[in-house]
Amino acid sequence: MRGPGTWWRGKSTPAKVETYTRWSFHFFAVIEVATLGLPAVGSTTSEPGIARWLFLMVCAHAVACAFTASRALDWTRGRRAQPLRAMAGLVTVALAVVVAATLIVRYGPNGEDVDTAVGTALGGTLAFTVGTITLGVGSRRRVFAVVAGTAVATGLVALPLGSPVPAALGATVAVFIACGILALTSGFSLWLLNAVYELDEARETRARLAVAEERLRFGRDLHDVMGRNLSVIALKSELAVQLARRGRPEAVEQMIEVQRIAGESQREVRDVVRGYREVDLEVELAGAQGVLKAAGIECRVTGRTAGLPVEVQSALAWVVREATTNVLRHGNAGRCSVGVSVSEGRVVLTVENDGAAGASAEGGGSGLAGLRERLAAVDGTLDAAHVGEAVFRLVAEVPLAGAGVREVAV
Repeated sequence: MRGPGTWWRGKSTPAKVETYTRWSFHFFAVIEVATLGLPAVGSTTSEPGIARWLFLMVCAHAVACAFTASRALDWTRGRRAQPLRAMAGLVTVALAVVVAATLIVRYGPNGEDVDTAVGTALGGTLAFTVGTITLGVGSRRRVFAVVAGTAVATGLVALPLGSPVPAALGATVAVFIACGILALTSGFSLWLLNAVYELDEARETRARLAVAEERLRFGRDLHDVMGRNLSVIALKSELAVQLARRGRPEAVEQMIEVQRIAGESQREVRDVVRGYREVDLEVELAGAQGVLKAAGIECRVTGRTAGLPVEVQSALAWVVREATTNVLRHGNAGRCSVGVSVSEGRVVLTVENDGAAGASAEGGGSGLAGLRERLAAVDGTLDAAHVGEAVFRLVAEVPLAGAGVREVAV
């Protein structure tokens, strides 16, 4: 069974930010009840009926805010249509609170505690309403219009209730400030969430471009192998045709040469496609560092590879290439380190990256299985496992003992 920690670590960074943002707005409902509903009950003990109704209205409004905020966040991420009905329902609940508060002030019992409780509940309700509506309007001008309109409407309602002009003006300014603060808070939270998703998408784009660059490098390599040989084959074939038309015996020699070059080209193409051609470890380390940095992943490479046997360099170079691909495709890595060391007659290549909470080392997959086969050809071994939380380590060891093999200082 997956625990809460595993559930959280399994999320990507944008998903974690979205979860945090979503539950923050849900927690606003708790804050509203704690700061508006409970104080209203405590300050109107002489009027338990009014206290009960104020508390219930605040609770209903808090639930409507939480529901609307959830729908608005889904709309922001493009998962549903704009929640116009939810926002209309929230505004309806808020208007009901305003009407109830107006009736209590106008026809209810007199008392400073009742007026204070009603005024606090009314102002807080308007502020939380505007803060939630901000998530679903999608325009700064509209947000400002909602804030300003709510503040002006508060002043216009206060005047017919008998409030003096200075008091009505003060209420307007207070509501404007409270609504503005919550609107800014909601808008900033929404901007931060969208920015995190955009940065993640940009990172994925950089990773895809890095992979595309690697494919272009492979294409150039294949072109270098085939371009010259095909040109030679075309020229010698044309020469053989001309010689054959003239009845010259040299035409046979030219066609034999064409056959030889074609056979060599076939073998070279198989070497490129199947990866049997020798790969330089130093070049692969530099290429891996460049690709990871282009994908926004901090990469540190340590150790030297000069003097290692060719077959050992080739096997380890494929380990570097496969490990780099896995870092790009899986997990959510921010850092990666690659180290080469030689000790006790063995060369050890270590690749370690963070952000691998969702990856699994069990079974290894076809990529790691292929690397084990390559390393087995030089009596090497490969280990891949999680180290701590969200850290994945891949270790390849190859013995250097053998005829004519010398150790290398790194």
